[in-house]
Amino acid sequence: MRNGIRAGNWMLLLLGITWLAADAQGPSLTLRQAIDQALGRNPDAAVAQADVNAAKAGVGLARTGLWPRLNFTEDISRGNDPVYVFGTRLRQQQFAQSDFALNSLNRPSPIGNFATRFDGSWMIFNWFGTQQQIKGARLGAEGASSMSEQVKQGIVMRVVEAYQSVLFAERRVDVAQHQEATAEMLSSDSKTKVAAGLAVDSDMLAAQVNLSERQQELLAAQGDLDVGWAQLESAMGTEMQSRATLKPIEPRSYPDGVLTDEISSALKTRPDLKALQQMKSAQVAGVRAAKSAFGPQVSAYGNWEMDRDSFAGNGGNNWVAGVQLRLDLLPLTKRQQLAQQQAARQKADAQEQSTEQQIRLAVRSAYSQHQTAEQIVKTAEASTEQAAESLRIVQNRYKAGLSTMTELLRAEDAQRLSQDDYWRAVYGNTVAYANLLYATGTLTPDSAETLQ
Repeated sequence: MRNGIRAGNWMLLLLGITWLAADAQGPSLTLRQAIDQALGRNPDAAVAQADVNAAKAGVGLARTGLWPRLNFTEDISRGNDPVYVFGTRLRQQQFAQSDFALNSLNRPSPIGNFATRFDGSWMIFNWFGTQQQIKGARLGAEGASSMSEQVKQGIVMRVVEAYQSVLFAERRVDVAQHQEATAEMLSSDSKTKVAAGLAVDSDMLAAQVNLSERQQELLAAQGDLDVGWAQLESAMGTEMQSRATLKPIEPRSYPDGVLTDEISSALKTRPDLKALQQMKSAQVAGVRAAKSAFGPQVSAYGNWEMDRDSFAGNGGNNWVAGVQLRLDLLPLTKRQQLAQQQAARQKADAQEQSTEQQIRLAVRSAYSQHQTAEQIVKTAEASTEQAAESLRIVQNRYKAGLSTMTELLRAEDAQRLSQDDYWRAVYGNTVAYANLLYATGTLTPDSAETLQ
């Protein structure tokens, strides 16, 4: 029993030594590999990329305003409307003297027409409205790309959190398994002592209750492990056929920066803020495009047409070309459109200011959590060593009959809680540093790889 219980004193060391040798059933999976798979399979990344593609298509759509438009029409018609018949014969160049007869003019015979037509138009000048629309679309595409980068960083953060959650859950399962084994030996030892008259029945009952609690904790830890794997698979956007062996993130201290520098860096590098700034510039271009609509527009147009009485027959052809100047004398609709664009620009300004405030708060919070997490790790490490030494002393006193079962169980609980607190602090420290990188907009796959 002494050897089994004393093994708990060195749990912290044994876990670090046996971790790499445990659970070799599935393939290994590093944090970087999990991140790469997530960026390739997570549906959020696909949605963001679709938005980027749509925005780029919008740029191409805006550029089409610079090119002329050309249409082809093949029209087949037949009728006896006097105006239709008169005009059709003229276009077919088949008008004869007999067609001037009053009876032919008033009650003409039905006539058919096959018309082949090409027509086009070209906006020559609209006070640079098209150019402003192109600029706004281009800035919108850049904003979509920046927002896509923000989505990717969010995915990386989710993977880091889920990866750490699994590692912590696996540690808890290992601790719970060891505690259960220790509780079983303690229960067996108490039965032996009761039978020998060296302990009372209450000691045996307390040991059995302790064993039951350790078994429940093991079941809860295994359940948390299942949830952790589900979260990791969700973040990666895939379901694993078998659980991989995760590479542990060992306890370490992460670099400290200066808060003012971190905030300044975040205001320059955060992709979501950059996206808002680009969208605001796009709204400025939208206002200018709306204002240009009030000016006169100059466009050219033209068409060519061939008319014949049968599909393969002979007929006549004609063309028309011209230049048009257009000015809206009552631009009520355009005024409302300008008001909409101006309101959208005001909204973009407010969103930028709001996002800057949120970023400052997020960086301050993440920076404070990072600083606190570093200190908690040091405190938890010292507490673990103290709990292990306290348990060793109580175990020796209990074996010598100088301590009660209650004191021994309390010491066991204290050691178990200290171990849980320590590993929670270790993994919380990693997540806190990753959250600081995310808050400053620098949580890329490469920077996340340095966590491991």
